Amino acid sequence: MKKLVIAPSILAADFSDLKSAIDHCNNSDCTWLHLDIMDQQFVPNLSFGPDVVKDIRKHSDLFFDVHLMVSNPFDMLDSFIDAGADGISFHIEATESRFTFPPKILINKIKRANILCGIAIKPKTGFKIIQKYMEFIDYVVVMSVEPGFAGQKFISESIDKIKEIRSFIDEKNLTDQVSIQCDGGIKLHNAKDVMNAGANILVAGSEVFQSENPIDTINKMNQL
Repeated sequence: MKKLVIAPSILAADFSDLKSAIDHCNNSDCTWLHLDIMDQQFVPNLSFGPDVVKDIRKHSDLFFDVHLMVSNPFDMLDSFIDAGADGISFHIEATESRFTFPPKILINKIKRANILCGIAIKPKTGFKIIQKYMEFIDYVVVMSVEPGFAGQKFISESIDKIKEIRSFIDEKNLTDQVSIQCDGGIKLHNAKDVMNAGANILVAGSEVFQSENPIDTINKMNQL
């Protein structure tokens, strides 16, 4: 399996002092920064747009993992690519709308920009719906909370879904190509279980930015 990646989610950071949150990540052992984009349509919350990502890019060389929790991801791809995204994931559920494009078109557009492509699935969405796209993407995002808000409790059934995806990846000889990202409710006490199930990218928000020492928390998780 690929090397463990810890991706702090700045959605849980104090936005009145965002520079400090970015500095914590820059000065830790993490290599990714997770950026949740919400449009108040696909999910009930509203976060931030490409201009904020562009501003953060000036202060960090970390891998920018942009997670589009939006109803029409295709129309947002160019702006976040231009803002400095290194990877973009979109929700398979959003592609069911008549206002967006089929998954393969989104995948192709992202890959043509020479950045990584991921597909995200909500807790109640089965893995089978994205199996036919697995050979074309770089990572699967398993939502272990309902998308939209930081600080939710980890949904334990996500472990079984991760195991199912890991088995599929291994059976199809995609181990070197496709990673599994787990997003939501990741804590120091459950991170090892998520890793043992087969995930190698862990998105941690509240656990990091609501701790007394975010750098220490990131480094502890990275050493599990």
